[in-house]
Amino acid sequence: MYPLVSIITPAYKAEKYIMDCIRSVQNQTYKNWEMIIVNDKSPDSTEELIKEAAEMDGRIRLITLSQNQGVVNARNTAIQAAKGQYIAFLDSDDVWFPEKLKKQIVSMEENKWPISYTSYDLMDDHGEALHKTVNAPASTTYKELLKGSNIGCLTVVVNKAVVGDFLMPKIHHEDYATWLMLLKRGFVAYGIPESLACYRKATGSLSGNKKKAAQWQWKVLREHEGLSLLKSSYYFLHYTINGIKKSL
Repeated sequence: MYPLVSIITPAYKAEKYIMDCIRSVQNQTYKNWEMIIVNDKSPDSTEELIKEAAEMDGRIRLITLSQNQGVVNARNTAIQAAKGQYIAFLDSDDVWFPEKLKKQIVSMEENKWPISYTSYDLMDDHGEALHKTVNAPASTTYKELLKGSNIGCLTVVVNKAVVGDFLMPKIHHEDYATWLMLLKRGFVAYGIPESLACYRKATGSLSGNKKKAAQWQWKVLREHEGLSLLKSSYYFLHYTINGIKKSL
């Protein structure tokens, strides 16, 4: 049997999407998983929906926080509670395709990959396909990742037995900062070119704000990675050029 995978899912005001998210995990052809959903003090029916799902499926674990503390704290709470050798990430408004975990874990086991990710599709608020795929590069090193990331958080799986314990830093772009932190330890992340997940691109979301994203990118380079002004400028220039290429 392949190892246990702990799926990290923060949830806040997720009543519209959480059941689609949960069903996409339950539909996985890879069955050895636990889904740890952290309800970040949602004021809607998110908690009740997760409770119902957990009562029907013992692999789903609900943690409810006493106060809203944000997505980083919610993810870290789930990571600390995880029992699996592998840590996977899936936000409450995103979904996986059925073969996602199986193809990824088999590849990681056979090739001894410490970290992996896949290509993924985009959908709108209503779950309609935007007919756009973010393609996964074959591999990514720390220096390559400093130039910007095509790694979708919803596709990442980390072999904790290889990379060691970790938590996400409390900074905007926390997922990006986490991959940098892990690759800085000397690991390489490997990509599967097939699209195995679908990311919900919310209208007006902060992640879709290019100016805000650029500010976060600069802050990660300067403050989190502690790069000099010259090195930060070098990598930020690559980030800008890559952004222009994507928009063409």
